[in-house]
Amino acid sequence: MTSTVSARDVFVDGLRNAHAMEKQALSIMEPQLKRLEHYPEVSALLNRHIRETEGQIDRLDEILATVAESSSTLKDLSLSFTGTMAAVTHSMASDEILKNSMANFAFEHFEIAAYTALIAAAEEAGAASAIPLLDQNLQEERQMAAQIEDGLPGVVRRYIALSGTEQRADI
Repeated sequence: MTSTVSARDVFVDGLRNAHAMEKQALSIMEPQLKRLEHYPEVSALLNRHIRETEGQIDRLDEILATVAESSSTLKDLSLSFTGTMAAVTHSMASDEILKNSMANFAFEHFEIAAYTALIAAAEEAGAASAIPLLDQNLQEERQMAAQIEDGLPGVVRRYIALSGTEQRADI
């Protein structure tokens, strides 16, 4: 049996997925921020992006409201849980900062792909008013990915330098 799916259905499902993805991002970043000791530039970047992510969630809620829909509590909770588990898993690693930095970089690119696809779905669904808000989220994710990439060599160098001391290098 086949079923038909409209562009609006794809768009709304994408909005719900993006909302859950941003909740997951918070559940990944917030524990990292609480643990960081020796990487003030990473702390500042995460702190800023947490605020951006909260704004992204607000924009997604606004778009959902304009199409008379809401986020999916099940998706939000499920992805928040997986984000928390990822953060806990990395906290056990001796090179936690490196694993977190690489995972954050990869996650930002996942978000970039998600917003790129969501903008295409909005276009197909005739939801032109949503595109500027989605594009704002996309640009913030691109900026974060670029900043993580630019900062990664410094994080690695600081980790190596701290590893040769009595201080913890992992956080």
